[in-house]
Amino acid sequence: MYVRDAKNREEVWLLDRIEEMGLDETAFRSRDYVIAIDEQTNAKAGFGRIRIHKTDGGETCELTSIGVLDDWREQGVGAHVIERLVQKAGDEGFEVVYSLTDQPEYLAQFGFEGMDADGLPEKLQERLDTKRGNIQPEAVPMRLDVADFEMPTDLRQAFKAAGVTDEEPEPTETPEDFGIDPDEATYKYDTSD
Repeated sequence: MYVRDAKNREEVWLLDRIEEMGLDETAFRSRDYVIAIDEQTNAKAGFGRIRIHKTDGGETCELTSIGVLDDWREQGVGAHVIERLVQKAGDEGFEVVYSLTDQPEYLAQFGFEGMDADGLPEKLQERLDTKRGNIQPEAVPMRLDVADFEMPTDLRQAFKAAGVTDEEPEPTETPEDFGIDPDEATYKYDTSD
């Protein structure tokens, strides 16, 4: 399992997953996303985005649209997507990242801290109002100093062993599935007497 930058050809896949999960697709650009990939099957497991907002005082970085597919949950996939996003933000020169989320306790385990909405940069105050009005009524602002990011050991270990959960076996097809009565049917090439 690893996390890499999204490719342009994955745009449709990302948009479909974002819509399925009811996440924020405002100002969508596939190059802003990272995707978690199972290296054995090349299956996509999760994704997330950094969104950079231009402000009068410079730029602000927001982590948003973080999602993990159902079969990959509880395996550290989201944690590693967040780690990669924070690392990417740090590489781009940001010392602080923000997130507007309805799951603050999840982000808190990585060092994010809740904050008052009045302390947000103006662009993010507007985003918070929009998010609360459209897709996440319970969204709260969170902040992280990039240098303070922490990855819980159990999530790192889970990610190393991640795999699809609850995989259902292929069903066995019977003649009855196709409307054939095997006791009455005759076959063109039947060789039995």
